[in-house]
Amino acid sequence: MRPDATSTDVLELRDLTVDYDGVRAVDRVSLRVRRGEVVALLGPSGSGKSTLLHTVAGFLPPTRGEVWLKGRRVATPERAEPPEGRDVAVVFQSYALWPHMSALDTVAYPIRRKGSSRRAARDEALELLDRLHIAHLADRRPAELSGGEQQRVGLARALARQASLYLFDEPTAHLDTHVRGVFLDELVVRREASGGGGLYATHDAEEALGLADRVALLDAGRLVQLGTPQQLYSEPVDLWAARLTGPASVLEASVRDARDGRCSVIIDGTVVTVEAPADTPVRDAVPLLVRPGWARLGGELTGRLQSVRFRGPHCDYSVETASGNVLIREPGPPRHAAGTDVRWTLKRTWPMIPASRYQASDKDVDVS
Repeated sequence: MRPDATSTDVLELRDLTVDYDGVRAVDRVSLRVRRGEVVALLGPSGSGKSTLLHTVAGFLPPTRGEVWLKGRRVATPERAEPPEGRDVAVVFQSYALWPHMSALDTVAYPIRRKGSSRRAARDEALELLDRLHIAHLADRRPAELSGGEQQRVGLARALARQASLYLFDEPTAHLDTHVRGVFLDELVVRREASGGGGLYATHDAEEALGLADRVALLDAGRLVQLGTPQQLYSEPVDLWAARLTGPASVLEASVRDARDGRCSVIIDGTVVTVEAPADTPVRDAVPLLVRPGWARLGGELTGRLQSVRFRGPHCDYSVETASGNVLIREPGPPRHAAGTDVRWTLKRTWPMIPASRYQASDKDVDVS
């Protein structure tokens, strides 16, 4: 199949289905990754993230559907190019380091394959190791490194590759907070320099929302929702998606007078005007999603504090109401104690309107 020279996609999955050990691990997923874009695969264990990555890398064949890289078809059920024929860099959960190579030689190897001299490759590799805070371990082999140190060597090797597509399988699972931030920053720099795309599997919602240009939610091998981080956080397709992407409260309420991006909702018999989607339906009973930052203490609604949790930069207040419990997050130290009657108000909401849970195609999604 001739490459499509006009394609802006570094990866396209067309109706991809993968059976693994008799189980349907990936089920009819269509997805694109554009040049310079990172798409996060977010889902719980067993959702199909790793299987999808391994199929793109060439380690597993598809049962149905196709894998395209840079406009070239590289995998079908009948034929698949080997991993070495695909311009991808992979970081595994299991590190997969060469046992006979030092950390420095491991990172320098993909640089030398691109045509650099031995000295230039080693200099660039040492710089990468230094940015990930392990330059002092450059001469050690995998058996002499801890799990977290091995993971950093694997990350440096992938970043050194300057591939068209980076595949990351929960790459920060063994990193401390500071090193994780350094790696994520370096990933952005390397991606922008090479123009490559990234497919990043994680079960950490905060990481996915903070890193990716778009996020794909996977559950039992199926694509549940795909969109920008802001879309998934503010407009989840259902309660499962809402809770996967962050803290979520649900209140039973009635909706009145929805227009111009605002609507009136009746909560516990009190009318409150809030921000809401333009197509919010007027109904007597609607489950309303409330994120912690969409409500605040003080206002026309009443409730009782079930708990108060000091989180450092902010406090989480769990407020019991007749319509359900709502989590309110406000900056600063605690202002009230658990058991206190309080007033609160709602600034914004998202109606949990029943809809199709699964998105069949990347083309169906507005990502503007």
